[in-house]
Amino acid sequence: MTYAFDAFVTAALFDRTGKACLGLGDGRVRFEGGEVVEAHDGAVLSAVAHPLGGGLITGGDDGRLVWSQASGAQEMAKIPGRWIEAVAASAESKLVAFGAGRDLQVRDLSDPAFARTFTHEKSVSDVAFDPKGRRIAVATYGGAWLWYARIAEQKAQVLKWAGSHVGVVWSPDGKFLMSAMQENQLHGWRVADDKNLRMGGYPAKVKSLAFLSKGNMLATSGANGVVIWPFAGPAGPLGKQAAEIGFDQASMVGRVAAATSGNRVAAGLDDGRVWVCDLTNQKIDMLKAEKGSAISALAMTPDGKRIAWGDEDGGAGVFEIG
Repeated sequence: MTYAFDAFVTAALFDRTGKACLGLGDGRVRFEGGEVVEAHDGAVLSAVAHPLGGGLITGGDDGRLVWSQASGAQEMAKIPGRWIEAVAASAESKLVAFGAGRDLQVRDLSDPAFARTFTHEKSVSDVAFDPKGRRIAVATYGGAWLWYARIAEQKAQVLKWAGSHVGVVWSPDGKFLMSAMQENQLHGWRVADDKNLRMGGYPAKVKSLAFLSKGNMLATSGANGVVIWPFAGPAGPLGKQAAEIGFDQASMVGRVAAATSGNRVAAGLDDGRVWVCDLTNQKIDMLKAEKGSAISALAMTPDGKRIAWGDEDGGAGVFEIG
């Protein structure tokens, strides 16, 4: 199934019902069934699947946090004059967190009166909940800040590393925090002792990270193939070498997606192609062979059987891979 829209696809996700949802640069959210919701006056800048219901929670350059379902949109928060470029949600704690300027905002889906604000020295670039939904990691300039989501007065644990950190993800066991940087570099920390994991050598920026194989592997973009880092054992990737899957000198991997519990990884390339690989046998299947605009968004269902993609020119699609 393919689609053609009039705007850059900024997000492709599967919601809790298993339906594909697409966020667009014109502020709309499109659903797999054809429904369209006018979510933002401006671009959809960030998106996450609603952890309890269907649809997406999106942030926009209109300063609004919106829950969009096929039936319509509902405003969850508004921060006038700020762009909401990062959002995360946790089904375990029923919390939503989003960045607005230098502030991290936290809301409780089951308690409209609950709100927390945590302020940083520099702008919030990305946010991520730990596996239990209790702690939030914030990517910002100079490293990552860790907050306990529900505690009002606290001092953040700061994981320092020079440079601008723009993307962050926890390992499924909560032991490691990984950060994509503005430079062509991946960085990480072992949270228990702040041990630095410096993982460089990338020819391009790392824009996308995804854990798979029950957290034993981390897939990243930023190279001519998908870079796979081993995370098994207490030291994670320390002292270990990465592997590269699907190397192609003529293209770069811009987006990756994976199912945490499985061994499949999908890649979206800067020439518009999309492939999927089962790391058990390293067989690559080209799902979208025709070239075109760079893939800007990519997602895989938890069972690894469906993949959604979107590109910079408004093309999008959903693959069934069995």
